[in-house]
Amino acid sequence: MNFLKPRRLSKGDTVAVLSPSWGGPSRFPHVFDMGLRNLEEVFGLTIKEYPTARMDADVTYKNPKLRAEDLNNAFADREVSGIITSLGGDDSVRILPYLDLDTILANPKILMGFSDTAVLNSYLCSRGLVTYNGPAVMAGFAQTRHLPAEFKRHVNDLLFEPSEIYMYAPYAQWANQYVDWDTPGYEGLRDMADNTEGWNWIQGSGVVQGTLFGGCIEVFEFMKGTAFWPGEGFFDGKILFFETSEDKPTVSNVKFMLRNYGSMGVLSKIRAILFGRARSYSDHEKVDLQNMIIQIVAGEFDLPDMPIVTNMDFGHTDPQFILPLGIQAEIDCAAKTFRLLESAVS
Repeated sequence: MNFLKPRRLSKGDTVAVLSPSWGGPSRFPHVFDMGLRNLEEVFGLTIKEYPTARMDADVTYKNPKLRAEDLNNAFADREVSGIITSLGGDDSVRILPYLDLDTILANPKILMGFSDTAVLNSYLCSRGLVTYNGPAVMAGFAQTRHLPAEFKRHVNDLLFEPSEIYMYAPYAQWANQYVDWDTPGYEGLRDMADNTEGWNWIQGSGVVQGTLFGGCIEVFEFMKGTAFWPGEGFFDGKILFFETSEDKPTVSNVKFMLRNYGSMGVLSKIRAILFGRARSYSDHEKVDLQNMIIQIVAGEFDLPDMPIVTNMDFGHTDPQFILPLGIQAEIDCAAKTFRLLESAVS
């Protein structure tokens, strides 16, 4: 598949913000406004809010077609250079029947978000558009000023000033403890810890290359068996990445989900698996998770040589990587490196 690569962002560009899933900005407008200010003041972007951006959460829930129309209109809008979702949720899958795929693919633009936005990212990628698993307005950008400087450089290097080769590296610090959004005087503060563990290379050898694809492992359960799930053959040659949500699925639940990919024949077609840092897991639970992954991939489906890396800097902890779906990447197990082999944007 030849993927459509959106144009890079430049200072002053207009980005659309909307709520394709839960209408979180209507409940926590101060957090949403903080994210918008950081996009404007830190990254130099101009914001264009679409109707669903601040729409009441109950209204957005009852009107998936309205949410889809916002996304269709944002792609069609010549003023808009990129689209960043306000937050995740749990029912973006309901807007997929109303998406105007012809309009979207005729106007390739950066679409970025994570968690429930994996529905949109994965569906549109499976139809040929490069999409971006990365920070949302309220979860990621709202906290920018309190994150390490590497986060701002990372966003710039991926979306504003891309290079043909991009080498990922663990952030020096990370956050797993969050201040409640309804805390009086909330300023996006969080407790940062030194990233002493880094990534865990739990299996595999050699160098593998493939096309990045993935998202929230729980969200993908909403899509399996629908017309919006990637077709047969799509997973050939992919580097598959998964992250777990703030709901903290048990190791057993993740086991059942991962086993299903083996049963569908997906594991035998992909080149490698990456797992993001598991939100709120204890050290013991992280070890159990890693052991389970090896049990499924190497034990149940006889793939002991497939590279698997866990505890990577993406998903529901911060700061997180931007992972472009549809872009070629490389994993070197001996050197313990992970890099993009082409620019993430044009």
